[in-house]
Amino acid sequence: MRPAATGRDAASGVSGTTKESETARFAHASADPSAALVAILRSEAGMAEEALARARLVEGETGETLDKIVTRLGLISEDALAAALARALGLPLIDAASFPAESAAVPDISAPFLRDRRTLPLRIDGAHVLVAMANPLDRDAVEGIAFATGRSVERCVARGGDIDAAIDRLYRAEAATEVEDEVDEGDLERLKDMVSDAPVIRAVNRLIADAVDARASDIHLEPTDDRLAVRFRIDGMLREMPAKPPAMRAPVVSRIKVMANLNIAERRLPQDGRLRLTVRGHEIDLRVATAPSIHGESVVMRILDRANLSLDPKSLGFDADLEAQFLGALAQPHGIMLVTGPTGSGKTTTLYAALAHLNAPERKLTTIEDPIEYRLPGVVQSQINPAIGYSFSSALRSFLRQDPDVMMVGEIRDTETAQIAVQAALTGHMILSTLHTNTAAGAVTRLLDMGVEPFLLSSVLTGVLAQRLVRRLCPHCREAYDADPALLERLGIASRAGEPQTFYRPVGCPSCKGSGYAGRMAVFEFIRIDRDLAGLILHRADTRTIAEAAARAGFGTLRADGIAKARLGLTALEEVLRVASED
Repeated sequence: MRPAATGRDAASGVSGTTKESETARFAHASADPSAALVAILRSEAGMAEEALARARLVEGETGETLDKIVTRLGLISEDALAAALARALGLPLIDAASFPAESAAVPDISAPFLRDRRTLPLRIDGAHVLVAMANPLDRDAVEGIAFATGRSVERCVARGGDIDAAIDRLYRAEAATEVEDEVDEGDLERLKDMVSDAPVIRAVNRLIADAVDARASDIHLEPTDDRLAVRFRIDGMLREMPAKPPAMRAPVVSRIKVMANLNIAERRLPQDGRLRLTVRGHEIDLRVATAPSIHGESVVMRILDRANLSLDPKSLGFDADLEAQFLGALAQPHGIMLVTGPTGSGKTTTLYAALAHLNAPERKLTTIEDPIEYRLPGVVQSQINPAIGYSFSSALRSFLRQDPDVMMVGEIRDTETAQIAVQAALTGHMILSTLHTNTAAGAVTRLLDMGVEPFLLSSVLTGVLAQRLVRRLCPHCREAYDADPALLERLGIASRAGEPQTFYRPVGCPSCKGSGYAGRMAVFEFIRIDRDLAGLILHRADTRTIAEAAARAGFGTLRADGIAKARLGLTALEEVLRVASED
């Protein structure tokens, strides 16, 4: 077993958690090292709130660490930053003259990792390793070195520039292209022991907890030749997070595979699994997918937080008219209702809300999914397994013998599934499903292209909802402004001379961690199939003709819904332009 990283004071050996300074206590207790550094910059260095907000905004946009940002932007000197950190945390402050002439013998810690974390091992002394750090609040660097050395870490503070220069001097001979074979077959037993080590367990648990705290939807672990890169997808955008050292690549990935009941000995083939754990007092499901790469296994974990799942259609973001149209289509006794959009656009959430609305004791609801994302009470849910011949089409055919009233099919992927869904709708069932098309009108032509007969499709299709996700502006810092006429023109917004067009834009504040955004919301377009549209389907009208007819009938577009929400200050015009380009 490897010892835990203690982060002890190099001078006194007293744990940092016993310091009397209010700032130090907050820094060690905080789940957000950036927030701890902000507190120190505010209290010890007297940095203005405007400067702190600017630094947090850059942090949110670039993923660069806050200690590097404040010095790079000239908000504080390296000397002043080091002094403030040493003072607040009660750690020794050393200069470059105290650095060793030769690098400490620390295996499995690469120069790129040390350079990225601005951390330098100075010496190994018995059960401890002394390290100089530009940011001693960097928990991942402390734990990485503790894991690699098998010793507890004692910290001291040094200027970032001095550490950079020392790393260049001491590690110049390290081969930048060295690629190690982390775990061969003979090391399997050692790996099984490593995944039970406290530092590995703690690192994985903290990784997941940090992702939940950051409201991330996905965790990406990507091995490189010198680290395990970590990225979170937050509000639809990937953000770089502190990397793990190379020594933790195999143990961290294997720990996740053990938690997800995957085979840790199989590293040549992709694997899929699922795990459930409690984070901050409530249960979180994670969908785990691994894939082999030249440097080891890449892992993506999709976070499924039921606490953030609302099954009320009113919470989807419909306006009053769209809500009435959508629920009216669902109220039909039979037919097909489709939700379209790219992967990750919230289609499953919308379908789950529709199921919740229809769920009643007098109805039998079933789902066929790949995979099942959330468990729904009162609904019979089934996951397909193509490896044994259990596909969407075969499952749909089987479940029709289960006497369902409403069936959700995760996706219509092929002609056979489409034709069975149409036949099911014709025989008195309500079918809910998804398609990967850009617009609502495009779903009609996609089904026709799949071989569904026009006279059948025009009879069973009740409505199509297209949707995209845009980032929601942070309500605490959004700023009203008069939009650029060129941007308005690109969005097709009419502008009268001299008449301002007020919209809102992101600013960045501590509440949104400098990003200017807090969460996501959907923009929609909906087409309810009326007699005129059914006639167009019957005559195989193309996508443009159907879209134009829907517009004449008063159905809005993705772009129009996005602009309306931008006027209300819910999102930014740039977000609307990003997701709702005209086809």
